[in-house]
Amino acid sequence: MDSKPVDVMVVNFNTASLLQPMFDALRRAGGEVLASYLVVDNASVDDSLQRMAEVCPEALLLRNARNVGFGRANNQLLDHLRGRYALLLNTDAFVAVDSLAKTLDYMDEHPDCGVLGVRLVGRDGDLQPSCRYFPTPLNVFVARTGLGRFFPGLKMVDEMDWDHNAVRECDWLPGCFYLIRREVLDQVGLFDPRYFLYYEEVDHCKRVKQAGWKVVYYPHTTVVHIGGESSKSVAALEAASRQISSYQIESELLYFRKHHGIGGLALHMLLVGLGDLLLALKALLKGRGLAAIAACWRHTRTTWSLLRKTRFASQPTR
Repeated sequence: MDSKPVDVMVVNFNTASLLQPMFDALRRAGGEVLASYLVVDNASVDDSLQRMAEVCPEALLLRNARNVGFGRANNQLLDHLRGRYALLLNTDAFVAVDSLAKTLDYMDEHPDCGVLGVRLVGRDGDLQPSCRYFPTPLNVFVARTGLGRFFPGLKMVDEMDWDHNAVRECDWLPGCFYLIRREVLDQVGLFDPRYFLYYEEVDHCKRVKQAGWKVVYYPHTTVVHIGGESSKSVAALEAASRQISSYQIESELLYFRKHHGIGGLALHMLLVGLGDLLLALKALLKGRGLAAIAACWRHTRTTWSLLRKTRFASQPTR
């Protein structure tokens, strides 16, 4: 039997309640004809495995004994791909009835497009950042400190001040709906396994573009992304959202060392310290209390600690 055009790749971590609506949305979008389903459960402790058996028994299901992270879990599915395309879809992302057909048609008609993303909105319909610029030490610093007015020409990662109704090439796309051409996976692979969480798509799009493919934002279908559900479950399990930020800090360090070299990493560390100093001064002047000032110090301390633990951002800690 011929394979279906797209393999939908799903990593689940403690989001059992979202599986039914996510797969229901896929089926309304023609998934039974267009898609095969590949799922990795990342050692969930809720009833995800039972729910998967009920909601989508036809899916290929891999079960991890421990949480290996988002990127590594997706990589586990590469050997099982059969279609012309692979769609990475979060459990908290719900496709529209035309999402599969329209995006697959666009990819078929534009063979130079390597990765395609769509218009993302929140539960309330508000537009989310759907088409992004690459992070740099400077634009990350400016975003954290709110000093954008002093850098009017700087491209910010989440640039929202443009018409989101036109097809547009961009630097990178969020991984909640991430459609990839099979030839791209064969040529450049999927995710760098050093990123446990965050920055996987940023790094992947960087490599896709370096290989000569286009990364494209496609606005003519909308996916509802409620966001952060797996991260919330991590925070609940570890009893502190600080751990989530440490994942992001570590991935940021690894990314800047890989793509900006030791000089870019040094600049990033300098700007982290300067940024936390400015934020602490702002908190002091606005009377926000010791907790706000302590948070700035904690961020600097965590960043330097992770720099040491990653051996100057050359290897992951987990």
